Order: sequence, then C-alpha cells, then structure tokens
Amino acid sequence: MSAVLETRGLGHDYGSRKALDDVSLTLAPGEIVALLGPNGGGKSTLFRILSTVMDASRGEATIAGHDVRRAPADVRQALGVTFQAPSLDRKLTVRENLIHQGHLYGLRGPDLAKRVQVMLEAFGLTDRAGDYVETLSGGLARRADVAKSVLHRPRLLLLDEPSTGLDPAARRDLLRLLQRTRDESGTTCFLATHLFEEAEVCDRVAILDRGRLVALGRPADLVREVGGEVVKLTSDDPEGLAVAIRERFAMEAVVADGEVRMEREDGAALLTPLLAAFPDRILSATVARPGLSDVFFRRAGRAFEEGSDA
Repeated sequence: MSAVLETRGLGHDYGSRKALDDVSLTLAPGEIVALLGPNGGGKSTLFRILSTVMDASRGEATIAGHDVRRAPADVRQALGVTFQAPSLDRKLTVRENLIHQGHLYGLRGPDLAKRVQVMLEAFGLTDRAGDYVETLSGGLARRADVAKSVLHRPRLLLLDEPSTGLDPAARRDLLRLLQRTRDESGTTCFLATHLFEEAEVCDRVAILDRGRLVALGRPADLVREVGGEVVKLTSDDPEGLAVAIRERFAMEAVVADGEVRMEREDGAALLTPLLAAFPDRILSATVARPGLSDVFFRRAGRAFEEGSDA
C-alpha cells in the first residue's frame, strides 16, 4: 500500500540555526509511530510543516499523496491534528464541539449526527456529551480533543505531545484509544513525545535530535542494538573515575548526566571488581537492561536533555 506520509530531505532554518536537517521518513497505513526527542529537537517544527502551518526551507513532504506545499487544502482534508494546547471551545458542550468540527469538513444532517454519536461512543464520552468542556477533567477533555480530530476520518492523525498534563492512567487510556482508532479506521497516528514509556508501546519510533533523524525502527529492535546491560555509577569525581576505569579495566566508560556509564553483556558481574577497585570513589551503582534512553544516547552521542522546543 502507498505511504500515508513521506518526507524527503526535509529541512528548515531559523536564521542560522537548523531546526530540521535532511529528515526523510515514510509512514505506512495503520501505523502508530512515535516522534521521540527532547524539547528543542525539532518535533514541533516538523509538525508545523506537516500541518501546513508553515513551509519548509527545503525538501518535500506528501500526505496521502498530496504535496504539503503545493496542495495544502487537499492535505488538510486528509489530516487530523491534536495540538499540544487543547483546541476545544470550553464554552460549548462536547457534542457541540464535534458538530462544529464536522461543519468545517462539510459534514451535515444525518451523516454528521451519526458520526458524532460514533465518536462519543468510541471515546467513552456518551454520558458527558451535554457537558460543557470547561467542566471536564484533563483526561476527558483530551479524549474529546482527539475525537474531534478524527471525526472526519483522516488518513493521518498528528498528535503534538497529547498527554501533556495527564496522569499516567489517563496517558494509558489515551494510547489505548489511539490503538482502537487505528484498528477500527486504519488511521495512521504520528505522535510527538518526549516520554520514553509512550514511545515504547508504539509500532515504530523515530528519534529526532537537534533536527536530525538519528534512529527509526521498532522499539524492541532499536533496544536490541544496544544489547547487554547498562551500568551506571555515581561519584564525587565522575570524570576522574571514568578515566581510572578505562585505565584499570581497558573498557569504554563515558560520563553522561554526571554519571559514569558503561554498556556490558555481563553488567552485574562487573560490579564486584569495580567496587573492589574503587571502594572510596563509587557512591552508588545500578545495573539495568537498556531502554530507548540508551538508544538515544548511543545514536545521538549524548544524554536525553530538555530544552526550549523548536
């Protein structure tokens, strides 16, 4: 089947700063793909371009076969967007919000009424349909926001940090709703996030750092590339400890986020000789299986850090 989203060499500059640099990716029908990266990595810039809010400095992007720059009206018909900030009218009821969204996409009469009812049932909002949005909890309001975004059956749904402000239970509910939407309508979901636990349950993850796509694949496959176990040590002098470990044990040891970090197949077995060799320099030690944070470290060459979004 043809790609729902395809970007080729997409780039964008803010003055002398590259917010996006040669981003090329393809999303297939029915996928849920996480766009994972720290704030400032370029996620919001990419979503602004894909949602036709702004033009890219270079490269191409197509959604459902329509060029984002040359056919923005066709792209918008094929696109649903859930912004980081809620786009609901808080002075209207949930049902009224959905009805007005349908009007924007040319839906009227019985077809619109049926579609609104389907969305209310699918997102567990039937008993709150007559409630004003301003009275809803954050989780319920986000459900209504996503329901509004998929009312017109978009081919691609962009979600920009949709779980911002939600508790863990509400985040899990939201992800289940996205999976149900994908399963029932075939909608492709592209989810921008800086949360590893969110990205881990998606079909694929695209890792964006400083405007560059540094990894793309299934979460389990990317983690498998790291392999073994990750050992982390805290110390009053992490740089000095890292040098001492490299000299004493002839192994790679790097400092990230103020900790000494090593990747080893036998991480747990390494702890005893390390603690024996440096009893006064190691304050604490942990051993864990690798995760997406370790994939980011390996691919980006630095720890996952937050900054101002771009």
